[in-house]
Amino acid sequence: MIPSILPTYNRAPLEFERGEGTWLIATDGTRYLDFGAGIAVNALGHAHPALVAALTDQAGKLWHLSNLYRIPEQQALADALVAATFADTAFFTNSGTEACELAVKMARKYWYDKGQPDRVNIVTFAGCFHGRSSAAIAAAGTEKMVKGFGPLLPGFVHLPFPAHGDELTGAIDDTVAAVMIEPVQGEGGIRPLPDACLKGLRDLCDETGALLIFDEVQCGMGRTGRLFAHEWAGVAPDIMMVAKGIGGGFPLGAVLATEAAAAGMTPGTHGSTYGGNPLACAVGKAVLDIVGDPAFLDAVNRKAGLLRQRLEGLVAAHPDVFEQVRGAGLMLGLKCRVPAADLVQAGYAQHLLTVPAADNVVRLLPPLTVTEEDIAEAVARLDAAASAVTPKEADT
Repeated sequence: MIPSILPTYNRAPLEFERGEGTWLIATDGTRYLDFGAGIAVNALGHAHPALVAALTDQAGKLWHLSNLYRIPEQQALADALVAATFADTAFFTNSGTEACELAVKMARKYWYDKGQPDRVNIVTFAGCFHGRSSAAIAAAGTEKMVKGFGPLLPGFVHLPFPAHGDELTGAIDDTVAAVMIEPVQGEGGIRPLPDACLKGLRDLCDETGALLIFDEVQCGMGRTGRLFAHEWAGVAPDIMMVAKGIGGGFPLGAVLATEAAAAGMTPGTHGSTYGGNPLACAVGKAVLDIVGDPAFLDAVNRKAGLLRQRLEGLVAAHPDVFEQVRGAGLMLGLKCRVPAADLVQAGYAQHLLTVPAADNVVRLLPPLTVTEEDIAEAVARLDAAASAVTPKEADT
């Protein structure tokens, strides 16, 4: 008999009743060190007082207003995001998947309005993950994502990650509306795109007219030590997808865009029932006020350096378990020699929560508020987990 919750997840047998900063407390009272943060969602940890205050204050006023009316909390968050980024405008969604849908629509409508309606293709890259809607799985194109869900939405061109030289330039023809890429792949195995590649993509898009879309759903909102990961390369996209950390745990996403890229999105071309509601935007503004502070980002970089240093030592101590550390900021991955799922399971036994990813990687995505003491404790627990899964030498 099918369970009352559709069984689309392989859930760990863990139940939590409350959280405190970097810690989750299970229903039996056991404390778990959370280095998954809801898959990079709980950017400020659990029950952050500023977010609790923003949510409860707004909850006593208004929860929902249709986008038929002006929403002051939405305007305040949009103004703050525009002031802090490359963008001229923002549209609010409830998730990264919804942000992907709008980004694709926006790019295609841009070319339609310029009199080139056949310029519809979106170039994407192996290992990408942009959500689980019909457009997003077609963008990924992998068997795992698309098997059984055909016919697939057309209009996506898939290239290796990272693509180079003629392979890339040859793909950007007069049918391409945009190039869409994650500056750091998350689900794909914590794979940063080198700064030179991001700059090369920007130059190529400038040359061909194709729009450049950055998916910063997982790597954005301070995760890499800058407000957005692309800032390290000194380039800017035309369109950017944001979600996860922007709401600090409350469902919120956004598409940010330049005025030119968004020119085709006129009244009636897109909408959302819940996107940009007062509750979400009040929390999002509180998150941005904290994460956008340069001093806060400096602290993220300092703690990221400490975590990476400790992880490099862990890899050196367990060469049969780990291959390398990779990633950026507090978005790090342990490439494993043993099955990554085994290490995640061993972490549960040590009361440590991590997240698996493709390419046999274990993701470490702690709250940006993680303390140095939490980092030391997490690495100690990873060390114990690694010892538990160390391959035993064969009998001779």
